[in-house]
Amino acid sequence: MSTHTIHNQLIPVTAGSIDSYIQSVHELPVLTVAEEKELAFRLRDNEDLDAARMLILHNLRFVIKVARGYNGYGLPLADLVQEGNVGLMKAVKRFDPTMNVRLVSFAVHWIRAEMHEYILRNWKIVKVATTKAQRKLFFNLRSSKKRLGWLNQAEVNDVADTLGVTSKDVMEMEKRMSGQDLGFDLAPGQDDDDNAYSPSLYLKTEQQDPLEALEEQDWEDHKQAIFTKALAKLDERSQDILASRWLSDKKATLQDLAGKYGISAERIRQLESNAIKKIRESIVA
Repeated sequence: MSTHTIHNQLIPVTAGSIDSYIQSVHELPVLTVAEEKELAFRLRDNEDLDAARMLILHNLRFVIKVARGYNGYGLPLADLVQEGNVGLMKAVKRFDPTMNVRLVSFAVHWIRAEMHEYILRNWKIVKVATTKAQRKLFFNLRSSKKRLGWLNQAEVNDVADTLGVTSKDVMEMEKRMSGQDLGFDLAPGQDDDDNAYSPSLYLKTEQQDPLEALEEQDWEDHKQAIFTKALAKLDERSQDILASRWLSDKKATLQDLAGKYGISAERIRQLESNAIKKIRESIVA
């Protein structure tokens, strides 16, 4: 089975349609344990490409979840998802249904590995020199260093004065330029990622099952989206009352809000109660 064969049959990921892609992926239900095993055995025993496609499609949501964890690198989410999908396809190809683990528990290593490779290829291009001071440092720091190894504080200050930047900029750039690429957990001597895997990928973890964690987070995100939409339908005063009473770290009292709006504390309580009732009705509907 070729990953390219399956890839051509999947939902395409493009930067301009990432939102619609995510929506389409989340409309696909999560497979039950029995469904997943049946498909995995069909793939293993019969090289059933349709079974492989189903295993991949119904786990794409997990790739999106993992990709969102790398937003801080400044790389396009669509690209991260695309790379993660390749990892998922490789995992499906190697998945052994007799090992009694869920596909996502096994696939997370392959998904992250592909994303890591992509980030390592693009990280320095995107992030190593994003400001004028950083660009100056990037091209001059190596030649400014008088020896190998990390700069001491006196050398940091000297480089900063010479280049007209702050000491903080010098230390940050040195840290970025001194970073080393880390190897992935593959079996020794195996550098062909189409054939290599580590037995550790099948070790059980004491942490929560990734699929359960994903389902819980999806449900929390769904509830949060409904709540936000319902809150937006309230008038501005009601929104402020709820936010001040329930969503703020320093919660306001009824008396505080009564003084703010020039009405009685009892009226504030009534407005709060009505607002909560409207939100509940929106959520139930």
